[in-house]
Amino acid sequence: MNPRLTLLTAGRVLRQIRGDHRTVALMLVVPCVLIGLLAWVFTDRPMIFDTIGPALLGVFPFVVMFIVTSIATLRERTGGTLERLLTTPLGKADFMVGYALAFAVVAVLQGVIASAFAIYVCGLDVAGPGWMLIVVAVLDAVLGTALGLLASAFAHSEFQAVQFMPAFVLPQFLLCGLILPRESLPGVLSAISDFLPLSYAVDAMSAVATKTDPFGDVGTDLLIIAAWIVVSLALGSLTLRRRSA
Repeated sequence: MNPRLTLLTAGRVLRQIRGDHRTVALMLVVPCVLIGLLAWVFTDRPMIFDTIGPALLGVFPFVVMFIVTSIATLRERTGGTLERLLTTPLGKADFMVGYALAFAVVAVLQGVIASAFAIYVCGLDVAGPGWMLIVVAVLDAVLGTALGLLASAFAHSEFQAVQFMPAFVLPQFLLCGLILPRESLPGVLSAISDFLPLSYAVDAMSAVATKTDPFGDVGTDLLIIAAWIVVSLALGSLTLRRRSA
């Protein structure tokens, strides 16, 4: 992997994102709208919002970044851009990591804006430090980016990329502990949930929300999420095709 080519790819993607105002709005505004709607739903029961709000603050950016990244990357293939780029010294790893870096920058903005909106506008109350909530939200968004890049490597069209959302995201949503605590799931499902990255995203958010000193629990969860990010990017680089057949 060539660091210079990786950074050039990241810069090119960031310029494309900056020029696409609808995509920018989707990534930065939609999580805030969803958090605000959730706060409004529980306006008379703030304790419920304080309980489930942090977990969903990790899930919403994850889902948005997964959708945007998978479709944006696929357009590079279907439009022939990737095939032309790979005739240059640019490698698949440079392409994947460059995309991941570009969307990681957006993820930082998304995590800061969504977390600040949840805490200072919607009144989300967490026991742990607010900056740690932002760190977890950012890493969850980067996880969505990495899995979106991996999913795009298998899709042949934008419609298929969208279809991967039920396959990649919804099972994790059901088993991550958001609906029912993971220890209360049937044995087989509980074991499966231990291998799903979104489970650790929700665990980390829950620890920040409920513990005044969550560093030990959150550190382990973040390491697992980071490992998933690295593995997803590596697999995406190996499976990425020059164009869609």
